Amino acid sequence: MSSMDVPSDSRESPTTTRRAGPAGVRAVVANAPKMSWLTLALMTTSSVASLRSAPTMAVYGLAAVFLYVLPAIVFLLPTALVSAELASGWDGGVYRWVSEGLSKPLGFLAVWCQFAMTIFYYPSLLAYVASTIAYVINPNLASNGPYTAIVIMVLYWSGVWVSSRGTGAVAGLSSWGLVIGTLVPGTLLVVLGMVFLGQGNPSAAPMTASNLLPQWTGLASLVLIVNNFLSYSGMEMNAVHVSSLRNPAREFPRSMFTASGLVLLIFILPALAISWVVPSSQLSLTAGVMQAFDSFFQYFHIGWLTPVIAVALVTASLGGMLTWLAGPSKGLLLISRQEGYLPPFLQRLNKHGIQQNILVTQGVVTTVIALAYALLPNVSSAYWIFSVITTQVYLIVYLLMFLAAIRLRRTQPDHPRGYRAPALVLTCVTGFVASAAAMAIGFVPSSQFGNGSVWVYIAIVGGGLLLLGGIIPYLFLRLRKPSWRMPEESGTEGAVA
Repeated sequence: MSSMDVPSDSRESPTTTRRAGPAGVRAVVANAPKMSWLTLALMTTSSVASLRSAPTMAVYGLAAVFLYVLPAIVFLLPTALVSAELASGWDGGVYRWVSEGLSKPLGFLAVWCQFAMTIFYYPSLLAYVASTIAYVINPNLASNGPYTAIVIMVLYWSGVWVSSRGTGAVAGLSSWGLVIGTLVPGTLLVVLGMVFLGQGNPSAAPMTASNLLPQWTGLASLVLIVNNFLSYSGMEMNAVHVSSLRNPAREFPRSMFTASGLVLLIFILPALAISWVVPSSQLSLTAGVMQAFDSFFQYFHIGWLTPVIAVALVTASLGGMLTWLAGPSKGLLLISRQEGYLPPFLQRLNKHGIQQNILVTQGVVTTVIALAYALLPNVSSAYWIFSVITTQVYLIVYLLMFLAAIRLRRTQPDHPRGYRAPALVLTCVTGFVASAAAMAIGFVPSSQFGNGSVWVYIAIVGGGLLLLGGIIPYLFLRLRKPSWRMPEESGTEGAVA
């Protein structure tokens, strides 16, 4: 998941505001600013594609192709098509979709999970940043737990300070993320890899047809596929723009297939390039990208480029982090003020109209999680565990979304929709089963953790999922009071914009 765009739940798009009745919908859609299907495809690519997950799949060598394509078919496309139908019929993002299709409490659970997954997302993202920075200072620090923990805490709290001041430069920094931190480094990595192989150097990973499928050694051999579900998340955020297309029924599928192809290229080719030069036994899940760049740069005698690439990757990642610091929490704040889901303390704003108390509370939890990097013996192990918990929590959103889409098609078949997903029930069932399977597989430790305790791993992942995806939202719903509602303030521009 690349975090370039603020989730659609955090604000209501002016292009999708609806009046009562089909005529009102047609009038608004007709007057809305139009965009081409190619523009939407590029926007979607920028909000999904990233190099951060490349080392995770590079461990599998050529089998990374299969491990990326399979979830793209069973998860990426169903998510894109279903969210497009929901976004073209109902404003408000995932909260509105699930509330209309299932219930308001489940709608809150969905928007809560969309926010809560960031609690583990930030430490894993910043661990990647810490490893990247290490290649500018001292590459040996990339696997140092205390160093990683310190960088996570310093960068997160710096991000909170910047976000709490309502700095407008954040959007500009994030919008360049696709070019600065993904397209340019990714292209360079692949080109260097091809030249490296073209000069007769052997690949560190076998590249024969027999290696297209991962070796089957039990469920643990497929565990890394779970990480790809999170890599593909975010497609639903740009579905809100479906009504801005001139011919949604024809152009949206074209846009999504194009975006899916671009995303696959950005994910697969850099992962293969990494596997060509870094043996899987030496590959770090956090520093793998820089390991590959460093190896290529040393081979081609251009080592001076290492810090340049590191700065580009760090800039893009920090831009994404700053955007996500504001996005999900704003969506949660708006819904909570309208329905009274959060206590007043967490709904308070600072003088800049920013939900600072939510950010600070989240920061305390993030700090505690960051300490795990100092305590766990292996930084890659901590990175993987937190990535899995992030995926597990976020998958709850998709499970609810697929169920809501089926029910809305049955209970409100005549509700105006700018786009109708083909074979909706089959598409939803495919996405639901794939998401549920990913959650189940996430409880199986990766083959990399053969020496660790399986039960400790299950307890950490299960405990994180239960706490964030069950206990905390249940307590908010159970303990909420009428006095927690602040609808008269929810429309304040500074509060939610």
